[in-house]
This record gives sequence, C-alpha cells and structure tokens, in this order.
Amino acid sequence: MKTRSIEKVTKPGVPHFVGDGFRVHNFIPGTSTMKRMDPFIMLDYNSKYTFPPTDKPKGVGVHPHRGFETVTIAYKGRVEHGDSSGGGGIIGEGDVQWMTAASGVLHKEFHETEWSKKGGEFQMVQLWVNLPAKDKMSPPKYQAISNSEMKRVGLPNGDGEVEVIAGDYKGNKGPASTFSPLNMFNVRLKKGVKTELSFPSNYTTALLMVEGDAKINDNTEAPQDHFVMFSNDGESFTIEAENDAVILVLSGEPLNEPIAAHGPFVMNTHEELIEAFQDFNTGKFGYLED
Repeated sequence: MKTRSIEKVTKPGVPHFVGDGFRVHNFIPGTSTMKRMDPFIMLDYNSKYTFPPTDKPKGVGVHPHRGFETVTIAYKGRVEHGDSSGGGGIIGEGDVQWMTAASGVLHKEFHETEWSKKGGEFQMVQLWVNLPAKDKMSPPKYQAISNSEMKRVGLPNGDGEVEVIAGDYKGNKGPASTFSPLNMFNVRLKKGVKTELSFPSNYTTALLMVEGDAKINDNTEAPQDHFVMFSNDGESFTIEAENDAVILVLSGEPLNEPIAAHGPFVMNTHEELIEAFQDFNTGKFGYLED
C-alpha cells in the first residue's frame, strides 16, 4: 500500500467571529478551493476560547441554507440549535449535530442557556458537506448524534481509540448517515503512540489537530490547531502523537460536480443560486422565530 504524501500543513489564520458566539479560523476554503476539498466545502474551527458568563446566550441568529449539510462537532461547551423543519436540540462535549439543509431551511444556533450563565471554555468545529446534485432538493433532516452512540475502536495496549462519527473504520460503522461515501473520525492518542490510517487514494483527506501535536509520516510536524491536507497519491499515512492528542480525520469521495456557491447556498449552477435567493425571499424556507 502506497504512502499518501502531505500537500500542505496550514497554521490557523487570524480568527473572526461568526455572529457573536463563534470565534473561528477558516480552513476550508481558506486553505484551498471548495473544488479541491470536495466534498468538504467549508470548515470553521473555533479553537479553545473562554466566553465570560452572560444571561443572553451568544450565537448566530436565523439564517438560511440550501444544497449541503452542516456538521457541528462539540469539543468544549454546549450549543442549542433550531431549524424551520423542526430539527433541533442541545449538543454537549463529544456530541455532533448533523443538519441536512438540502432543499432549504432557516437555522439558528446559540450557546446553550444554562452554559452561557456560567461561561467557560468553548471549542467547536463546523463543517459543510456538499450534497450530490440529485439530493440537493431532497427534504431537510436532522441527526442528533450523542457521543455515546459513536463507535469506539480501541488501539493496541489501550493507548488510544478511534471514535467513528461517520463512515467505517475496520468494519465499525459510525452512526451518521451520509449521501456520499465519507469518513469522519476523532482519533485519540496517548503520547508516543503511532497509528496508521488508510483511505482510497482518490478520497479528499485531511486532519485537524484539535488537541496536542503529532508527527505525520514520521517526519512532518503537525502542531495543535493546524490543518493537514494530503495529496491524492497514495492510501495510507501514519500519525504519531508527541503528547496526548485528539485529531479530527476527514476523508471523502469527491462528488466531481460543478459548484456554484454564494453565501449560505451551494448549488451546481448560477441559475439554481438565483432560484435559491428567490425561494428564500418569498418565504419558501418556512418560518423560524429569531
């Protein structure tokens, strides 16, 4: 099996706020184009940040989405979500909310009310996963994935585990349902532990260093909060933790379809974007109280 080489390691850029509740570094499309990272078309990373206590939860008010899925992974803190299709709930540390916007939803997300009153350390990932053209106008849906539902596969000697959110790791399937083949894992490694992962060479593959530092393929440093993007020239790669580490692993089959994106809409053609704005402006995405 051929080793997959590293295309680039990107340090976190200057953070910006999304609403007033998410202080993020943008890695996709910041590190490369949506086309290159297909099917992963956006990744905002809220690295560890302490929010002070407040009686008014911080977050992002009502806004529309069409044509893709939003995946929010909670590492620290708690988030409350609601959308116009009736989806919603609270996710805490280790949980995931997977919202399929598809034909269109209105959506809002805020720090959970009780968590906001105490404040504290907050760390999250929001990822946009593109939908195939045939599924872009399918009905919206919502998957609330608790940490206890995720498959955990222990590594030898009890020195780590692979937490499977979506896809398959050595025959262990994650709870998330997806519209195209993709894998999403949290790899947790103790200091000095080395493990190997393998995906088809045509899959777009990347790592986000959520916690700790690691060495990739024996010689490339991947510090905390950095993003590692792989080339499509092999299947396998190794991760060796230099201290206790948590690594988000993404690998998915590219859709290889045209991408037309503007703001909260990701479609295949300019005409479909115009239609999305018209449908939003005429109330076809439903209603959601701010």
